Amino acid sequence: MKPTIQFKRNTRSVFFHITTQCNLSCKHCYIDPAQHGSGAIPVETAIKWLDLLKKDNTDLVFLGGEPTLHPDLHTFIKFARKIGYRSITVDTNGYLFCNILDKVTTTEVDFFSFSLDGPNPQINDRIRGKGAFEHCIKGIYDARRKGFSVSLIYTVSAMNINALHIMPSLISTLDIQKFFIQIIGIRGKSAQLKDKRDLQVSYQDWKTHVPPVAKEVAALGIPVTYPKVFLEPEDTFECAGRVSEHYFVFPNGRVYQCPLCEDYPIHSFQIIEKKLSPMPPINERQLFQLDIPEGCVMNKLIQPGNISYDTSGRPNHQIACCLLKTNVKNEERDVVFDNAIIFFE
Repeated sequence: MKPTIQFKRNTRSVFFHITTQCNLSCKHCYIDPAQHGSGAIPVETAIKWLDLLKKDNTDLVFLGGEPTLHPDLHTFIKFARKIGYRSITVDTNGYLFCNILDKVTTTEVDFFSFSLDGPNPQINDRIRGKGAFEHCIKGIYDARRKGFSVSLIYTVSAMNINALHIMPSLISTLDIQKFFIQIIGIRGKSAQLKDKRDLQVSYQDWKTHVPPVAKEVAALGIPVTYPKVFLEPEDTFECAGRVSEHYFVFPNGRVYQCPLCEDYPIHSFQIIEKKLSPMPPINERQLFQLDIPEGCVMNKLIQPGNISYDTSGRPNHQIACCLLKTNVKNEERDVVFDNAIIFFE
């Protein structure tokens, strides 16, 4: 297993929230209209912002809310492909509104990425809403029948981590090309809960459940990506906000560099008059510069329940940057873990 070295340089990832509207009401939704804006971004504005944010080697993800609710998503996809975004992904809950599969082609969309938080309706729908499991599975089949590449996202929390081990058997019946395991962020709705222990996952639970499932799915020939979360003693902490370009864009023009900061008006940039304008201090960029024993300073401030301490008051583990991922691949029948990770390949 390789020690964590660095994030990939000279690339840019843009996570473009084109609407805050959604047909579901997931318990862990991070969208906050007061901070992110409400409704769908106008077509002319979206086109201008896509042009502004693009440079060489830029990966693009369309998100919401539910991005397929935006009637002009297909227009944005076609424009982004035309001006040269390196990859284009659409994150979706699977309902696939506005006949999006009929309005774009497999050469225009690299992946449709589906969110599923349980191996069955009993677990998934308790988190995401009644009928969500059925629609997600149907959406996957519909996308594959039309030739689109598909990935699956499972957001781990205390509500569903004990069911993660069932996912490989479900995945083996789905024709997906990638599997992502995410960890819940204590922001948006989840930040409003009085007892965060109902959601947060301990170091031991994470190590017990996540790497073995990742290995099992990779053995099926499906690459797996999951957050590093807890650094090992030989790992070196690095903050993506210091060294790489990850832009999380919202309908009100706020641009964050760290998703953990999105509950607060401390965004790094604001899109003003066709420019990506730096915000004055104090914002998240100043916080990124702080070095603390716990690792990620934003995790310490926002979701400290992830951290445990020894009797001397020292953290038992450093928390990795939330954008640091581990890739697991099946290479010549040997499952390989690679921790020198970027957010996109």
